[in-house]
Amino acid sequence: MAMVGLFWIAEGDVYVGAKPTGSAPGVRLTPEGVLALGDGQAGLHLWEDVRALTMAAVPVKTLKRQIGAVTEMALDTVVNFAMPGGPGPSGGGPALMTLRVESPGGEKELSVYAAAAVGYTPAEADLSQALLSRLTDGAATMATTLAAMSEWGRTWEEGSSPRAAEREELLRTWVG
Repeated sequence: MAMVGLFWIAEGDVYVGAKPTGSAPGVRLTPEGVLALGDGQAGLHLWEDVRALTMAAVPVKTLKRQIGAVTEMALDTVVNFAMPGGPGPSGGGPALMTLRVESPGGEKELSVYAAAAVGYTPAEADLSQALLSRLTDGAATMATTLAAMSEWGRTWEEGSSPRAAEREELLRTWVG
């Protein structure tokens, strides 16, 4: 499993945002369409009906966000040391993003969690938006792009996400 831009690629499956667990919201991109997962948003939006895909509320990595994450971890460590078995982590969990799916019937907003703890680099966010747009360029483009992303996920052996420069290069390759 690995994060590449706004995508989480697990073996051959491609998700927008983090791969959901249980009833958490999420979105999986399949050869058939955009599959909404989780409570309150389950359903399939067929590629032939999808006119546009855009992300909103994408957390972008900033120095302030990174300092906040480090400060939060330090505070959690102190509290847990002082009160073993106490309140646990104080963080509110991952940021919630919105995938907008535009079709002839209107726009549907789907919720997904961010996979990046302190946000995405501006380049990753921009390249991911371009890749989402590319997926709506037609059936052949969508199929080859998704196939390339899935194939990369099946062959990635590192067990963790690539470094930022490699993630950006992968996104550039998939955008074309």
